[in-house]
Amino acid sequence: MDDIKKKIHQYFIDKTDLLAVKDRLTEEQLRKYVTEKIDELCEEHNIPLQEMERAAVVREIVGAMVSYGPLRPLLEDKSVTEIMVNGPQRIYVQRHGKIELTNIQFTDHHHLMHTIQKILAASGSSRRVDESSPYVDFSLRDGSRANVILPPVSLTGPCITIRKFSTDIENVDDLINKGMLDEKMAALLIGGIKAKLNMVFCGATGTGKTTLLNVLSRHIPAVERVVTIEDTAELRLMQDHVVSLQTKSANIEGKGVIAIRDLFLNSLRMRPDRIIIGEIRSEEALDLIQSIASGHSGSLAIVHADSPEDCFNRMVTMTLMTGIRLASEEIKKQIANAIDLIIYTELYMDGIRRITTITDVEYEPEEEQTYLRDIFHFEQEKLKDGRIQGKWHFNPRRPTFMKKFAKRNVELPGFFEDKKS
Repeated sequence: MDDIKKKIHQYFIDKTDLLAVKDRLTEEQLRKYVTEKIDELCEEHNIPLQEMERAAVVREIVGAMVSYGPLRPLLEDKSVTEIMVNGPQRIYVQRHGKIELTNIQFTDHHHLMHTIQKILAASGSSRRVDESSPYVDFSLRDGSRANVILPPVSLTGPCITIRKFSTDIENVDDLINKGMLDEKMAALLIGGIKAKLNMVFCGATGTGKTTLLNVLSRHIPAVERVVTIEDTAELRLMQDHVVSLQTKSANIEGKGVIAIRDLFLNSLRMRPDRIIIGEIRSEEALDLIQSIASGHSGSLAIVHADSPEDCFNRMVTMTLMTGIRLASEEIKKQIANAIDLIIYTELYMDGIRRITTITDVEYEPEEEQTYLRDIFHFEQEKLKDGRIQGKWHFNPRRPTFMKKFAKRNVELPGFFEDKKS
């Protein structure tokens, strides 16, 4: 059945004018059009398609076309990276890193609520949103992430935020061409993935953390078993041996919550070679540090933070939230010994997402002090023709994770000095 579906979808793209006429047809007209074209295809190529199967394919194609309502042109616009609906009358988008108000509107609250329910249904998610459960995170079928929040929590009316899945970034070269990093930084990060360094990606919302992690994860050896843990599925790993876990919200009775920490503890029993956490925000920080200390190296995680220092301090705070009876200095020591690199990304005024710093996390036992030393950091110089001019500065000091490169037989980029300085 999957092969037949692929053939039908390809037929509509290559052999029909569906994309040109879909906006001029009502839902009923679109359903009739799709049914006729499927019948033509099946008759022409002698494709055996049962009545129930045909109805299911029609629903899938029509649902994908009509479920987004007035938002459909924005979702199809490749220049739009984020859509923000603040009630039925005010819809904003982000283009090239800058937010602007559109002239698109919904008829009223009822129209917007109907569209929200259609989007949620078309996503294939089992999650729900209504007055008793007024907010939800879910992923669209193309990988875009959506958030909905409703009255009475939202005083603005029903709100939708859609962060579109980027299809134009497939490898590190694409990130270099977009100005997110340079060749030296790419060589270090790719080497770090292969050497199973423990990396934390930090930054504010929409700064490219997940995109960067997705791209770098492609350099994880195909023989490794990877377990991903997320609130909302955003990671798109290319390996075959990937187990994706997602949290579960409470049911109508307020029971059945499965949190990141629950999934993380279970993942340790799944024989992972790598664990990737979509976002650390609470007590799971302690579990991550302890699992790394017990041999689960190569872990990757995301933390919302405004600098590498803020990221490190947040991890200390999240660890203390568990009530563990350790002094903060001892916790800092454990985190520093577990985490090798902190990669901080930022969205600049010119709309370009850049890696601002790649930071080596080090604990000096003689001084009993923790140090964050930047290996690379971006320095802004001036604004010219709407684009920020600047360059990345490199510290050639030998990083502290050299032994891991040697252990994994991974060649460290040759631009480092032989000794610490």
